Amino acid sequence: MWIALWLVLALGVLAWVVARQTSAVMLAERLDDLRNQRSALEANRAQLLRHIRAAESRAILIPRAESLGLRLPADSEIVILQPRDSEGRR
Repeated sequence: MWIALWLVLALGVLAWVVARQTSAVMLAERLDDLRNQRSALEANRAQLLRHIRAAESRAILIPRAESLGLRLPADSEIVILQPRDSEGRR
């Protein structure tokens, strides 16, 4: 009788260990998938930022502006605004 009880208890503990290990392996695979996805998203973000910087360049903007009939302003036409601090000073 006692041997059967100990055997059932041992099998229960072993089943619990196997279940936990299986769960850990599945979580490790999911974590690896998420890390790979994050790396791909970071690479995509870097590529998009490069495209934005290229699109903001004068080499791209000036021909596009000229095709729309716009021109570069003269130096006297440019006004640089400076932000004010919290006390209203520049």
